[in-house]
Amino acid sequence: MPGNIPERLKISTFKLNSLLAITQAINENLPQEELLKRYEKLLKEDLNIGKILIFMFDGTSWICLLSSGVKEKRSLDINVENDLMKYLEITFVTSKSISNAEPFDIVIPVFNNNKPLAYVLIGDIEEEGEGVSPTIKHLHFIQTLSNIIIVAIENMRLFQESLRQIAMKKEMELASRMQSMLIPKIQDLPKNDKYWITAFYHPHLDVGGDYYDVINLSDEEVGFCIADVSGKGISAALLMSNFQANLRALFTSEIPLPVLAGKLNDCVMKSANGEKFITLFIAKYNYLKKELEYINAGHNPPILYTTVSKKLFFLKEGCVGMGMLEEIPIVKKGHIKLKETTKLLCYTDGLVELMDAKEVEFGTSVIERHISNTLNIKESIDSIIADQHILSGNKAIFDDITILGVEFY
Repeated sequence: MPGNIPERLKISTFKLNSLLAITQAINENLPQEELLKRYEKLLKEDLNIGKILIFMFDGTSWICLLSSGVKEKRSLDINVENDLMKYLEITFVTSKSISNAEPFDIVIPVFNNNKPLAYVLIGDIEEEGEGVSPTIKHLHFIQTLSNIIIVAIENMRLFQESLRQIAMKKEMELASRMQSMLIPKIQDLPKNDKYWITAFYHPHLDVGGDYYDVINLSDEEVGFCIADVSGKGISAALLMSNFQANLRALFTSEIPLPVLAGKLNDCVMKSANGEKFITLFIAKYNYLKKELEYINAGHNPPILYTTVSKKLFFLKEGCVGMGMLEEIPIVKKGHIKLKETTKLLCYTDGLVELMDAKEVEFGTSVIERHISNTLNIKESIDSIIADQHILSGNKAIFDDITILGVEFY
């Protein structure tokens, strides 16, 4: 028995040195590939293990982290959920325990916070002269080593994910600030004895895909628009930023609206490469002639209400959305001569897609009801916001809500 002490001491020293080396490598922040390479070397060269497979959960799905000594693509035959998740502790398996795969000897599950994080499969274990497998003799060492490596790799993944989330948060904050600079402040919108313009902007997330603008075109003409870009987030904000710059560069008193629509469509196509599009309602109002010209480019039809004759109109004339087609085949311009005090309410689809208690979209019924009265345009918009509980926790809201209202005198 005393003769075995040097051998046992040698094995203990090997284990301690191996764990120390791996821990040191982790502390040095060596990449995942290097950690796996050292782990593989320990198991194959020092413990004579022929086959190693590691499946790990990467936060969304199970991936094969390491495949050594296994026939090419054989790991694809193993279904983690069906074949491995039944193992809650180290288990010796038979050749038929794991379906459609090469025979393995042992499954070592690795748990983190009581959830399966990885499964280590080892096989082709070379037995020592006495017929005792080195894996059986050092099984707890292999388990400890596997746990240390896999938890370290998981911590790397979580750290990278944390950095990604921080970077994304900063990008979203930047996009939100950028977007807030694009959209005119409500108090700065023109209000005079010829027309009164107000708005309401309520992004569903920090960065929305809605946009509105008001541009003074000349001493007698004002232009305004409301738009909604497909998609959300940073890419939508960047596209809308580019669109706003082009709109403000192109929108003049002289340019005909159909020509403007064509030029804006070209800009969106170049910016979005056909991957996104923008629906748009754009108009110009000459307050000396009391004429309203508009184009509805695939947008929700704004509602026009004449307060004296009490008539309701939907402004639908126009074309397809910006960026849907390389060239817009037909553009129809709408033209209205205003003869009395008139209210115009433009909105994005977030407003009309709100659901009632029976999960049926309200559509335009709420807008029609709240605009068809003698209230001024601001009061009409305020009543819509209050009726739909937009600012008081309406859980049916799942999109940006933007309203642009104009009252013509």
